[in-house]
Amino acid sequence: MLGFVPPLPQQPGRPPSAGHMIVCGDDALARRLAVELRFVYGERVTLLLPPGRDANSPETPLTQRGRAAALFGRMSAAMNRAGNGNGTAGGGSGDTNAGVEAVRIMEAPEPSDDVLEEAGVDRAAALALVYDDDERNIRAALTARRLNPRLRLVIRLYNRKLGLHLEELLDQAAAVAMPGIDPALLDASTTVLSDADTAAPALAATALTGSSKIIQAEGLLLRAAERPPPRPGETLDPGLCTLALLSSTTNDPAGSEGSDSSGDEAPLLLPDERAVAAASGRGTVVLETVSRADPDRPATRMGGRGAPLAQVFSRRLRWSALGVAAAAVALVIASVLTTRDSLLHSAYLTLLDLLGMNDPAEEAPPARQIIQLLSGVAGLLLLPLLIAAVLEAFGTLRTASSLRRPPRGLSGHVVLLGLGKIGTRVLVRLRELDIPVVVVEEDPEARGIPLARSMHVPTVLGDVTQEGVLEAAKIRRAHALLALTSIDTTNLEATLYARSVKPDLRVALRLYDDEFATAVYRTLRTAHPGALTRSRSVSHLAAPSFAVAMMGRQILGAVPVERKVMLFAALEVAGHPQLEGHTVEQAFRAGAWRVLAIDATPPADRAPDLAAIPPYDPEGDAAPPPSGLVWDLHPGYVLRATDRVVIAATRRGLAELLRRQRSVAPRR
Repeated sequence: MLGFVPPLPQQPGRPPSAGHMIVCGDDALARRLAVELRFVYGERVTLLLPPGRDANSPETPLTQRGRAAALFGRMSAAMNRAGNGNGTAGGGSGDTNAGVEAVRIMEAPEPSDDVLEEAGVDRAAALALVYDDDERNIRAALTARRLNPRLRLVIRLYNRKLGLHLEELLDQAAAVAMPGIDPALLDASTTVLSDADTAAPALAATALTGSSKIIQAEGLLLRAAERPPPRPGETLDPGLCTLALLSSTTNDPAGSEGSDSSGDEAPLLLPDERAVAAASGRGTVVLETVSRADPDRPATRMGGRGAPLAQVFSRRLRWSALGVAAAAVALVIASVLTTRDSLLHSAYLTLLDLLGMNDPAEEAPPARQIIQLLSGVAGLLLLPLLIAAVLEAFGTLRTASSLRRPPRGLSGHVVLLGLGKIGTRVLVRLRELDIPVVVVEEDPEARGIPLARSMHVPTVLGDVTQEGVLEAAKIRRAHALLALTSIDTTNLEATLYARSVKPDLRVALRLYDDEFATAVYRTLRTAHPGALTRSRSVSHLAAPSFAVAMMGRQILGAVPVERKVMLFAALEVAGHPQLEGHTVEQAFRAGAWRVLAIDATPPADRAPDLAAIPPYDPEGDAAPPPSGLVWDLHPGYVLRATDRVVIAATRRGLAELLRRQRSVAPRR
């Protein structure tokens, strides 16, 4: 039985207000995104869900609408209990139903013209299409762009190449529909994101000890590195700045995720210098280094490109070939010494004898006849050698085209369960970092199987819940386990079995529901306090990036800090009274935002997308264009309206910046 669910009546007759946000989807990401927009950014939201049960959660009788209603009700009640009615991004007066009443839930099987018009797409500020079907998202995006050329579109697509072309097409359609508008106002009017790409870095990072979260900005890499508490007398490099203080409830800072601690023990994002100095025994997240990123490239293979000689021909075959070659050389030398013939002619005759192509030397001197007989014997050895070489080469090529098995002696690797959308992206990330991986997949036709084959990643085909499958993946000698299948019970069962085999194994498991992920984390942490455990909900990791894209800002990335999220974004200083006219030091607000860098490039020459790698010819001699971002900022630098800055912010801090900007410059 379900508890009380606050009423969320469908209101087909009430026209939505101008400037609201529309979210269309069929899974947890749509609900989480609507919650993010309402309770973090204070937006009015229309949530469009398909009727019927939630297909991703068949074990519960809840419909999509019922799950959304329950989620909004819990969030409203939690904010009311916390006393955040006036001080949070959600706004409102503190009434429990205030956040609920600002959300309109609709049900429709497809986002058709009539449905989008009823949702108020012609008056909306932004539309998010986060269905799990790329084709449905594309059809709805084309319809929405026709109904409202000014609409800001955020589209969920797994196919990244198609997404780039779709962005360009929809932006061109908006420019054609509004020929007199300034193109600058259409910047980032269409954003294509992938929940798999958004969540993959955080999932891959869990496989590393002390791993860094990577944020890309104009071809540069920012590493947000987790550091353990310093030992007595130890001095650590402070990096560019301290982004967060981790919970003090554990000695392993990376393992405190999911903690329900509060007060001084809770993680603290963007602390000031006094808080950092006062913190003792707490790990930190530090912006450690800034380095240039390589161009986007395919993931590396385990074993390099092509098949090396050692894999094509066995060691025994190579020694045999060397012996035949040595015998041929010896026969040539003997022929030169005994017959007084030239070296070239002696070599020619010897090769003919080896191959059985020369006439018998009946009238030749005895030395020549003996050498011909020896060459014939050596030629007999050459024939089976050639046959063996052909067979071994054929076998090697056949093996290269099939899935590899985990090699003997493999250790310190990552066992990755599942090669769906998320697992495939995580596999690419791990191989880019040259981390050895063994994949376990039940379906031989899974999405990521061709990729694993092309990268020569060892793969075990089988049901991970069956005995012997994890053992075949060398789980006893593995460094970490990433359980990323689409079935929660499978991930949990594999995790529990792996822990019984190796109690100190580093584990990260993907779970559909965020509340379930938190409960699983706490239980596993209690049962195995000495091991690192992380539970991840993909919708929880992906929703912040989708929400910020709907706000029209250039999101550079999101870094999870335990169960909180820190965002990196690029903002124009103009229109932000908290930034414009203030020094870098004055613009810093502890726990909300911090200016990390300034784009020194002239406004006319700035790249519209800081997250993209600047294009250059990989085969040319020209170096990549220099970055215009200045990271070593003087605290006294005064921010001007023409500046563009890169900031680190909490979700509520960024929401406050965006709300203030809208109050200064109303929406167009």
